Amino acid sequence: MKKFVCGLMAVGLALTGCGSQSSAKDKADVKVGVIQYMQHDALDASYKGFKDTLVKAGYKASNITLKNASGENSNCETIAESLVNDGNDLIYAIATPAAQAVVKKTKDIPVVVSAVTDPAGSKLVKSNKKPGGNVTGASDLTPVKEQIKLLKQIMPNAKTVAVMYAGNESNSEIQGKMAVKEIKTQGMTPLVKTVSESNEIQSVTDSIVGKADALYIPTDNLLASNIPAVVKVTDQAKIPVIVGEEGMCAKGGLATYGIDYYNLGSIAGKQAIKILTGKGKPATMPIEYLKASDCKLKVNKAQMEKLGIKVPQEVLDKAELI
Repeated sequence: MKKFVCGLMAVGLALTGCGSQSSAKDKADVKVGVIQYMQHDALDASYKGFKDTLVKAGYKASNITLKNASGENSNCETIAESLVNDGNDLIYAIATPAAQAVVKKTKDIPVVVSAVTDPAGSKLVKSNKKPGGNVTGASDLTPVKEQIKLLKQIMPNAKTVAVMYAGNESNSEIQGKMAVKEIKTQGMTPLVKTVSESNEIQSVTDSIVGKADALYIPTDNLLASNIPAVVKVTDQAKIPVIVGEEGMCAKGGLATYGIDYYNLGSIAGKQAIKILTGKGKPATMPIEYLKASDCKLKVNKAQMEKLGIKVPQEVLDKAELI
């Protein structure tokens, strides 16, 4: 009888354990913390795509908590610690500095990242194919080569192209180096300029006037939120700016061939659902990328007219004017 009772107790404990695990993954109870590095169109879209995907799958919007670091690394550290301590079942980190802050704070809570160009290069995962830890996500690696080729199409006589990015953002540096390589391949000369804070942007942009025929800016968080400061200078100097994504194009860039950040967030959302439902583990889930077919060609019509630039018809025929 004693063995029988003990057996029943063991079964009961096992069932309780299973019930507890199931409850932790119940959609109504799941808590997701979100850290976004700063507010600008691309990162906002990445958050919206993620949240919409989870809500559509039945997760409660009220249990998805967004905290914005306002572009301050110290805020990232504070927010990351609070998200870990708040008992979240999963953390979604948008942009490299936000992701790096979270990864320092936890090795146990699943972390999904997006708007990170090279997670392995940024030391977030062991490799992009086999992350090997508690982190996976969706890369925002843009088609840098195609963007530089687009610049060449629009400005066939350009000889020197300035490349501007935040030197303290690893994702920007990676894209900047790719751009420099492609600029040389296209027979032009690169002029690299870096910034570290917003109050440097106008003076650094001033320094390319008279030296560069065009300016290229990748998907850089600091510059994406300060594009008006750039075009204030480049418009006067009649320097076209080819940018890394649509939001930057809408605010003064001439053209872009870039990814859709809403779709990027949606991919990250699907990864999160797979983890939350126990159908996948970050360690074995490769970093995902948007397909080339998801990239969109955009041309800012107002900028085209303001700068007096005749964009080739073959480009306009494929582009969406904004």
